[in-house]
Amino acid sequence: MADEWWKTFFSGLIVDFWRAAMPEEVTRDEAEFLAKQLCLSDGSRALDVPCGAGRLAIELAARGCRVTGVDISPEFLDAARDAARDRALEIEWRRSEMRDLPWSSEFDAAYCAGSSFGFLGEEGDAAFLEAVSRTLRPGGRFFADFKASESLLPNFRESHEMRIGDIEFRARNRYDPATGTMESFYTITRGDLVENKRALHRIYTCREILRMLGDVGFGDFETCGSIRGEPFRLGSPTLLVVASRNG
Repeated sequence: MADEWWKTFFSGLIVDFWRAAMPEEVTRDEAEFLAKQLCLSDGSRALDVPCGAGRLAIELAARGCRVTGVDISPEFLDAARDAARDRALEIEWRRSEMRDLPWSSEFDAAYCAGSSFGFLGEEGDAAFLEAVSRTLRPGGRFFADFKASESLLPNFRESHEMRIGDIEFRARNRYDPATGTMESFYTITRGDLVENKRALHRIYTCREILRMLGDVGFGDFETCGSIRGEPFRLGSPTLLVVASRNG
């Protein structure tokens, strides 16, 4: 049976922590990178999946894009709606899981940010990529950042902790080479409130990721190791991939 930890993970203090963890200047820089790499212009239709609290969707909508955000978490979506309303921006929000994308050839671009790939198991991850490909017009561009093994393993930490404002975050990580998965246990604390969370990610190699993208109709791959454009190599902090849907 598939491990569906993600169905209930994105609620409570983890939502507050994730929203506080991303400074506005980081969001602006990432939105600028997306706009350039996805060839977005005023009126472009873009799909953000999963969108979380909508930070990138809102920034791109402020630039004139017509954005649709999809997420499974009602708490994230409530925060996204409030933030968009505060900036008087019209954004379509949809509550569903990542594979449930009902559109066909409607978007100019799509993106999956926040290291949100690898939640669904191998069949589920492939189904997500197929669903995203189906939403794009021929030539439409797709961006995702990945916890690739070439990034994760050379920098692997069994534990780490950080504090943002009044929220303390602790993580313990365990990598299983036989299954290529990382299991993480999180403790999030605010005052007397303590929440424990568990997550499981499938960690793919760069080669596996590009093969999966090719299998669902993507090509013209571009890879880099950061939004500054450094080449992706062993030990890069992340794997960023931009691809185009074949016509």
